[in-house]
Amino acid sequence: MIRIESLKKDWGEFKINNINLEINDNEYFVILGPSGSGKTMLLELIAGVYHPDSGKIYLNEKDITYMELEKRGVGVVYQDYMLFPHKTVFENISFGLEMRKTPKKRVESMVEDIMGMLGISHLKNRYPRTLSGGEKQRTSIARAIIVKPKLLLLDEPLSALDQEIREDLIKNIKEIHVKFQITMIHVTHNFDEALILSDRIAIMKKGTIAQVGDSVEIFRHPSTKFVAEFVGVENIFKGTAKKVDDGLTVVDTGNISIYSTQEREGSVHLTLRPEDISVSLDKVQTSAKNVFKGGIKEIIDKGAIIKLMIDIKEPLIVFLTRQSFLEMGLNIGKEVWIYFKATAVNTF
Repeated sequence: MIRIESLKKDWGEFKINNINLEINDNEYFVILGPSGSGKTMLLELIAGVYHPDSGKIYLNEKDITYMELEKRGVGVVYQDYMLFPHKTVFENISFGLEMRKTPKKRVESMVEDIMGMLGISHLKNRYPRTLSGGEKQRTSIARAIIVKPKLLLLDEPLSALDQEIREDLIKNIKEIHVKFQITMIHVTHNFDEALILSDRIAIMKKGTIAQVGDSVEIFRHPSTKFVAEFVGVENIFKGTAKKVDDGLTVVDTGNISIYSTQEREGSVHLTLRPEDISVSLDKVQTSAKNVFKGGIKEIIDKGAIIKLMIDIKEPLIVFLTRQSFLEMGLNIGKEVWIYFKATAVNTF
């Protein structure tokens, strides 16, 4: 387990400010945040590249706060690969084992296994300068994994790769995590990577942790306006909440009243994901607590999905499949009915 307590580091132009985190054994933990939020800085404090000004870092209950990098039992995979240019793929991967005086036959067997798993056996005698970005990153991951670190840190490992290679490598990383049961901390700004790989996610903002949770909590129940905006929630309203009967809360935005199942009182923000909203041409019987009529003000074609802005005295973003959009014959100015459940409304 990784435990981080009150971690602080001031670089002058940037600070890591009072970070507290617990990461479980064998967990795949993703740190998400915009550029400049401190993701890589935090990773480098955990790795031992820098030492904090104050606070503690524990790995399996051992204080590693000021321990030298090479003694931590931590592997690191960087965005820019950091391979030895004068060594072959085989030699790059075997380097850590050879430094540990592993018997030659054992080295050969382990390297062959990991190369096979990552699909790079045919590259064993090639040098880094002759490899593609995906091949270099697979080699870098193999080199880090083969020594069986207690913890593997991945710093934007897929950001320089094209979509097809990224998707293949995500599958490889998932297989590696399952097979080797290594605790992994993965820094990225890519939501797809976070959703596919993570057990839990931390959102960073200006050197602090804004929210920690699984993907459902982070993407469907953001706890602050910053998190909601960062994860792409397009319907964010401010209003006044009041508890009503049947365990419901009603939020008055000044223009409309929206029901939620989350109990709140006073000034709040509410969020509603566009995919949780249903649209019809006529008013229908529904169990949804929130029902409104409005006119279509904007239509944006996003391929398989059509994005609508509907005016219900508040601008509401709705997603429809292309098929549904065409079947309803929607256009600018068309009036429609929209429905969404109180359970779909998040408040904070």
